[in-house]
Order: sequence, then structure tokens, then C-alpha cells
Amino acid sequence: MAHVTYKIVEHDGGWAYTVNGVFSEPFPSRAAALAAARRAAAEQRVPGRTEVIEYETEDGRWRSETAAGNDRPETEVEG
Repeated sequence: MAHVTYKIVEHDGGWAYTVNGVFSEPFPSRAAALAAARRAAAEQRVPGRTEVIEYETEDGRWRSETAAGNDRPETEVEG
């Protein structure tokens, strides 16, 4: 199972959370960024529907596969 960690950092004159090198929008306080990260982490754990997805590979071929709606990552927030 995948594991996703949200980290609270100073960013762009305020505070943000970051996941895998991607920053959220800035928040005016550390507490606001922490609350937003906790909400995002909780939402990411919610199961969805199992659906067929289609995508193009790097070599230009189209693939179809079933994405399981219950295949959600474990999440944590480091404040």
C-alpha cells in the first residue's frame, strides 16, 4: 500500500503543506496549513468507486485498466 506524508513548511511568505515536492497554496498561519493538510490527508483515504480508466503510454499506445476504488494510500501529517 502506498504511503503519503504531508509536511508543513514555510512557503511564499506564509505556511503551506507539501507532498512529494509539490506545495499547497500558502496559508497565513502554521495552524491553518496544518488544518488544511489534515483535511487533505483525510480526503485522500476515502474510498471511491472502482472504474475503468484509459491512458496513453509514453510510446503512444492506449491502455485500459480497472482502478480499484478501495486502493487508497495510508496518509500522515508531519507538523
